[in-house]
Amino acid sequence: MQTDHGREHQGPDQRDSVTPFPIPARIPVFPLPNVVLFPKTYLPLHIFEPRYRAMVSDAAISGQCIGMALLKEGWETGYYGHPPVFSMGCVGRLVSVQPLADGRSNILLQGLERFEIEREWYDKAYREATISVTVRGTEASLDPTVRQRLFTTLESYLRSRDDVPTWQELFQEDVGDEIVLNTLSTYLECTPVEKQFLLEADSLHQQARRLTDLIEFMMHDQSGPKGWG
Repeated sequence: MQTDHGREHQGPDQRDSVTPFPIPARIPVFPLPNVVLFPKTYLPLHIFEPRYRAMVSDAAISGQCIGMALLKEGWETGYYGHPPVFSMGCVGRLVSVQPLADGRSNILLQGLERFEIEREWYDKAYREATISVTVRGTEASLDPTVRQRLFTTLESYLRSRDDVPTWQELFQEDVGDEIVLNTLSTYLECTPVEKQFLLEADSLHQQARRLTDLIEFMMHDQSGPKGWG
């Protein structure tokens, strides 16, 4: 198990709109303990375990979709079996596969939509799941006051770290709210469980409020577990 992700590997411009892509009802699931995929973001991964080599090979010729799911706490003791995962994940479209000489590969996933696991299947080397796609409401943008609070909090946090230039593109008005939220949710230094909490938000407004609260906690640099108020 290995991942290779970061802002330097974002792939195609994240401001591009995601072309509608057919998502099968049953997809392979790639469970990891430290990665949460969000819609309209890109995730590079290094694949080396035999079961996940098979998963990528199968996905490349059938469906081109892989469901990313976060492993729950305690996964270490049963990793080579089927340890529990959070029921909500994100479907990734297999954008590219770069085979390596020894059978490993580097892949790039494009986040499509969130999903809920309805049933898991274990008749292959890797886990599969019957899923239902979970599309959020019809809201297209954030309320200006919610967006302003997020951006003001974010700017204060970035200035405290001398990191404003790295994120400057996100402050442009032509970047859509969903892409802003999901990019921040992906790349800010918060825990995988916190990212899962952001993924599970019912609406853009709820995700923005959760993200703002999280950034405020990060600024306060609280010791011990973070709370959500």
